[in-house]
Amino acid sequence: MLKGKHIILGITGSIAAYKAAYIIRALVKKEAEVQVVITPAGKEFITPLTLSTLSSHPVISEFFSNRDGTWNSHVDLGLWADAMLIAPATASTIGKMANGIADNMLVTTYLSCKAPVFVAPAMDLDMFAHPTTQQNLDRLRSFGNHVIEPAEGELASHLVGKGRMEEPDRIVEILEGFFSQKQELKGKKILITAGPTYERIDPVRFIGNYSSGKMGFALAEACAQRGADVALVSGPVSLQAKHPAIHRISVESAEEMYQATVSRFPGMDAAILCAAVADYRPEVLEKEKIKRESTGEMTLHLLPNKDIAATLGEMKEGKQRLVGFALETHDGLHHAMDKLRRKNLDFIVLNSLEDKGAGFQYDTNKVTLLDKEGRVQTFPLKRKEEVASDIIDKLSALLKKG
Repeated sequence: MLKGKHIILGITGSIAAYKAAYIIRALVKKEAEVQVVITPAGKEFITPLTLSTLSSHPVISEFFSNRDGTWNSHVDLGLWADAMLIAPATASTIGKMANGIADNMLVTTYLSCKAPVFVAPAMDLDMFAHPTTQQNLDRLRSFGNHVIEPAEGELASHLVGKGRMEEPDRIVEILEGFFSQKQELKGKKILITAGPTYERIDPVRFIGNYSSGKMGFALAEACAQRGADVALVSGPVSLQAKHPAIHRISVESAEEMYQATVSRFPGMDAAILCAAVADYRPEVLEKEKIKRESTGEMTLHLLPNKDIAATLGEMKEGKQRLVGFALETHDGLHHAMDKLRRKNLDFIVLNSLEDKGAGFQYDTNKVTLLDKEGRVQTFPLKRKEEVASDIIDKLSALLKKG
C-alpha cells in the first residue's frame, strides 16, 4: 500500500532519532520514496550521511542549501508529499507545530503540508505527562493530525513509563493501514452510543458504572475514517471526538440517551449500541443532599429504565443494521446469543470481565462476534482501535449486502 507514495520523514533532536534509520529502511522496502527533513538538533543524534544513504535523497535541514542563492522550498515539499511523518517528535517540536512557530525547515514544511500528518512523540515520562504537552497533542489532533501514541517501557533516563517512541515496524504498519483504508462507508449515516449513564440519587450522588467510553469513541473514529457521517451519543466521559465527521451529542441519564437515540435512528443506516446504559434508576430523585446523620439506614427503590436496544430492534426497517454489545461475567456465549435474538440485532459483540485486559477502563479488549446466522468469530486481545476496525469490517460487509 506504500508503493510509490511520497513520504516526508521529519526528525527532531531526540535520542530516538536512531530509530529513524529503521523507519527509512522499512519504507524504502515497501517501495515508498522518502525525503528526510531534520532539525539542527536532530543532526546531533544521527548524521545526514546515514539518512541520505538510506533514503537515496539529500537530507534537508536548512532553508538555504548553499551561498549561491539556491534554497529548499517547504511549499514544494508540502505539495509533493502523500504523507508527513515526524518521528521522533520532541516536546519542543510538538509545541511549535501546535502554535505555528515556524522557525525551522521542519515546522515550515509541516505548516505547508496538505497531506495527512503523523506525529510520533518521544520524550521522558514526566515531559509527556505534563499538561502543556498533552494540550499541544490535543490541539494537533483537533487539526486532524494523527498522533501515534508512545509506548511504555524503559526510557533514556533509565526511568520506566510512557514516552518511548513507538517501534519503527509499528509506525510503518500504521502508515500502511492509513493508505489501505477504503471509503466504503461514504454516504452512510451511523449512530453510535458510548460511555456510561448516570442516574441521580440526589444533587451530589448517582448510580453509574466504570465505562470509559474508549470502545465507543474508537468505533466512531473508525466509521468516520471510512467515510461515514457519525452521530455519537455519549454519556459523561472526558474523551473528545477527533474526526470532523463525528457529531457528538452529550447526555447524562439513560432516559436522555434513549431520547437521543430513538429520535435519530429512523434517519440512520446503522446503529452500534456500545454504551453501558444503567438498567435501573432511583424512583425518587431527592432535591436536597441526603444527610447521613438525619437519614440513617436508607433503602433505594429502583425502577427499570427503557431498553434502548429492544426499542431500536422494533423500529428497525428494511436495510437498517443494528449492532449490540454484551459484557458478561459468566456463560457469555449463551447470554449474548439470547440477547441477539430477543432484541432483533444483526450481530452482537461479546466481551467478558473474565478476560484479563478486556472490559472497562482498559485500552485493550478481547471480543467475540456472534450474528443471527449463528456464525461466531473470536479475536485475540487487541488495542481498542484494532477491535473497532474488526467490528466495522463486519458491519461494512452487512451494509454492502443491503
